[in-house]
Amino acid sequence: MNFNSKNVVITGGTTGIGLATAKAFINAGANVWITGRNAENLKKAAEEINSPNLKTVVSDTSKLTDISILEKAVAENGEKLDVLFLNAGIGAFAPIEQTTEADFDAQFNTNVKGHFFTLQKLIPHLVNGAAVVFTSSVVATASNLGTSVYSATKGALNKIAQIAANELADRKIRVNIVSPGPIQTPGLETVVPPEAKAYLAAATALQRLGDANEIAQTVLFLSSDAASFITGTEIVADGGYLTYALK
Repeated sequence: MNFNSKNVVITGGTTGIGLATAKAFINAGANVWITGRNAENLKKAAEEINSPNLKTVVSDTSKLTDISILEKAVAENGEKLDVLFLNAGIGAFAPIEQTTEADFDAQFNTNVKGHFFTLQKLIPHLVNGAAVVFTSSVVATASNLGTSVYSATKGALNKIAQIAANELADRKIRVNIVSPGPIQTPGLETVVPPEAKAYLAAATALQRLGDANEIAQTVLFLSSDAASFITGTEIVADGGYLTYALK
């Protein structure tokens, strides 16, 4: 896929799926902005990508003031965006009885409010015919124990994306969703013990965890002209997690 001279913003681009997608877009010729909450992590990501086509901006998607910082950076750059990948997200997993208000608020602020207002602020900076992609999750459909708040945030994202697809259709802006299953990322390492990772792999039809690069390629497809008639759609990239019957 060719993204020569296309302008891309990726929220949450310092690790995992965001970083892999930034690399993929750069390799396809795009100019890429990545955001992150931590300047040091952004610096590490920039060093790893090592491209003059990459720009970074410190911006915490859970804070409207930081979203405004991103909007200002895009506006001052003077070029419209061809792709917006709303990827930043956090997860905290506990039974309903043990979930704290702080964990509830943190996940909704980052995963829902952050994406909603980032999209809102950047809509004027999107070219007609742009592509917007949300990172959701198979847990928006599944009902795994201990995931009530995280799953709810992803379900909310799906509905926001579907409505955005209708609202932006008059500008030919396509809005789609990629819903990964269990993916090997640094984020997974922080919340899932080794024995649980083995279970997650065994719960897929392909009997393995996914790779962040595989999700990146799905995002590039949804952002490309090859997906020109696809909008308001969720692509599930889960190795068969939702449909596999454990034997």
